[in-house]
Amino acid sequence: MTQPITPRRMRTLALLCLTVIGVLLAGAGPASAHAALTGSDPAQGVVVDKAPGQVTLTFSEKVATSDDSLRVLDPKGKRVDAGKPSNVSGTSYAVQLRSGLADGTYTVSWQVVSADSHPVGGAFTFSIGAPSTTSVKVVGQEVGGGVVGWLYGFGRYLSYAGFIVMVGGGAFVLACWQRGSGVRPLQRLVVSGWLSLTAATLLLLLLRGSYTSTGKAGDIFDLGLLGQVLQTKTGAALVSRMLLLAAAALFIAVLFGAYARPPATTPADGAAPRQADARDDEEKGDLTFGLAIGGFVVSAGLAASWAMAEHASTGLQPGIAMPVDVVHLLAVASWLGGLCALLVALYRSETPIESAAVRRFSRVAFGSVLALVATGIYQSWRQLGSWSAFTDTSYGQLLLVKIGLVGVMVGIAWFSRRWTARLADTAPAASRRREKAHVSAGSTTAQEAVAEETAAEETAAEGGTKGRKPAAGHGASGGPERAAQLARQRAAVATAEKKRLRDADPHRFGLRRSVLAEAGVAVALLAVTTVLTQTEPGRTEQDAEAARAASSQASDSSSGALTLTMPFDTGGTDGKGVVSVDVDPARVGGNELHVYVTRPNGRAFDVPEVKLALTLDARKIGPLPVTPDRVSTGHWTADNLQIPMAGDWKVAVTVRTSDIDQVTVSKNAQIG
Repeated sequence: MTQPITPRRMRTLALLCLTVIGVLLAGAGPASAHAALTGSDPAQGVVVDKAPGQVTLTFSEKVATSDDSLRVLDPKGKRVDAGKPSNVSGTSYAVQLRSGLADGTYTVSWQVVSADSHPVGGAFTFSIGAPSTTSVKVVGQEVGGGVVGWLYGFGRYLSYAGFIVMVGGGAFVLACWQRGSGVRPLQRLVVSGWLSLTAATLLLLLLRGSYTSTGKAGDIFDLGLLGQVLQTKTGAALVSRMLLLAAAALFIAVLFGAYARPPATTPADGAAPRQADARDDEEKGDLTFGLAIGGFVVSAGLAASWAMAEHASTGLQPGIAMPVDVVHLLAVASWLGGLCALLVALYRSETPIESAAVRRFSRVAFGSVLALVATGIYQSWRQLGSWSAFTDTSYGQLLLVKIGLVGVMVGIAWFSRRWTARLADTAPAASRRREKAHVSAGSTTAQEAVAEETAAEETAAEGGTKGRKPAAGHGASGGPERAAQLARQRAAVATAEKKRLRDADPHRFGLRRSVLAEAGVAVALLAVTTVLTQTEPGRTEQDAEAARAASSQASDSSSGALTLTMPFDTGGTDGKGVVSVDVDPARVGGNELHVYVTRPNGRAFDVPEVKLALTLDARKIGPLPVTPDRVSTGHWTADNLQIPMAGDWKVAVTVRTSDIDQVTVSKNAQIG
C-alpha cells in the first residue's frame, strides 16, 4: 500500500529513475553469471589428422568440475578420457585422452557448475582421420531436468516463500501490530514460514549433489555426493542457513512467548500502579528494540545465504551486488510477507486489526517498494547490460513479466490505500459504538442466561425431590459442569458477534478483497522470480553468443570462399557449357555448396542432373559423393557439406544433359 504523492514529485521520481537507468546501461562493462562454452580444442565438428593428447574446453568464467565433468566417448560409446579434469589456465579446463585412439567420430560431453551455483552442460563431436557413424545416443548428461530438477525448483520456490512469510510476518508484528503477537492465526503463519524454509533447505541440501551431477533420483541420499556438496560454496550457504534458522526459532519463541504475554496487573515491590505500568512499558520497549535488532540480523543473514551463492556473487561488482541483493530480498519479504500477515489479520483474527496498524503497514510497504525499485534497477542493469536484452533473451522476457506483475500489484495497492483512508476515518467511532453495544448486549445475554438456567435447575431440583431421588453425584457435579457449558456458549456467542461486527464494516470488507487480490498476484510474482533465478542472465547469454560468433569469424577468416570454374562437353546436341562450383567458407567442417551450370553465352543451362565427388588422394579419403538439390534453372545447392580435413582436394563434377549424354570434369583445390 502506498501513500499519496503529488504529480510533481511523481514526475521527478520517474525522470530520476530513467536517468539512472540510462547512465547504468550506457556504462555497462563485461559481466557474467551462468557459464557458457566459448571455445574448445579440438573445435566442434573438426577432423584432425592424428589423435590429440587431451580435450580442452574454455568457458566464459571459472567453473567447478568433478570427476565426470568432462567425458569423451568413442564411436561405440565407450569412454576414452583418462584422469580428472584440470584447470590448465584461466577459464580453460582439460581432460587427458588415452593413447592409440582409432579413427572415427568422438563425442565430448561436459557438465560443470558455474560460479553462481547453476549447473550447465552440453556436447559436441570431432573426428580423427575421417568422420564415421557413432552409436552415442545421449549427447550429454541431463542438466537440471527430470524429477530431481523439478524437485530442486520446487524446493527453491518453497524456500523463498518460507523466508518471505517468516520475515515479513515477524516484521509486521513488531513494526505494525504488536498486539498481533498474541493472535493465534498470525503465530501459525510465521511458524509455518519457518517450517517451510527449514524443510526446503534440507531438501535442497540433499538434492544438490544429484542436481549438479547425475540427475538421478537414486543419488539423492548418496553420502559421497553430500560430502562433495558440503565442500562447495552452495553447500556452505545452505549449512549457514540452517544455523541461522536455529537462531530464528529462538526469535519466534520470544516474539510469541514473553513478548505476547500481557504485563502483570499487580504492582511489585509495593510500587504504585502507575509506576508499575511505566515499568512494564519500559520493559516492553526494551524487548521490542532487542527483537528488532536481533530479527534484522538474522533476516539479513538468511538473505545473504542466497546472495553469497547465486547471481550476485559472481560477475560485475560482486562487492556491491551482494549487499544490494540482501536489501532486495528484505524489501520483498517486508512487502509480500507483511501483505500475507495483513491478509490473515483481516480474515482469520478474532481481534479486529486497528486502522493505525494498517496505516503503519502502508508506510512500510511504500518504503519497501521504493527499495525494490532502486535495487531492481541496479540488478537489471547488471544482469542485462543493454536494452535489446529485454526482448532478445529469456532472462529479459521473464524480467518484463516480473515488472508487469509488480505494476499490477502496485495498482491494486492504490485501491487498498483508498480503503485504508476510509477505514481510518470511520473505524474509531464505529469501533467504540460497537464495542459498547457488544458489552451491553453480552452482559444482558449472560445475565438472562444465568437467571434462566438457575430457575430451571431449581425447578428441576424441586420436582426431583418430590417425585424421585436425584441421580448419584448430580448435586455434586451438575453445577460446575453447567457453569462451564454456559461459559463456552457465551464465548462462542461473543466470538460470533465479533466476527459479525468485523465483517459488517464495508470499508474493512473492501480492504480485505483488495489485499486478497494483491496476495494472489504475489504468488505468481514469486513463481516468476524463482524461474528467473535459474535462468541464464541476458548479459551472459549475449556475451557467449558474441564469443562464439567471434570464434567462428576467426575460423572463417583463415580460409575464404572457393570458386572452381570448369567447361564441359557431353558430346551430344547442345552439350557444351560451363559448370561453376562455390564452396563457402572452404574450411574443415561444415560448408555451403552452390553449383551453377550455364551455356557458353552465360545463360542458365537447364540440365536434368548434377553430381559431385570429393577425393583427398594424399590421405586415401574418398571419393565422397555429394548430391545437390535443384534450386532453380541451372542452380544446385547442398547445405552442410562436411570437409573432414585440410588438403589438396579433387572436386569432380558429373553433368548429364540428356538421357544418354553426360560427362565428368574435375579440378583440384586447397581446402582448409
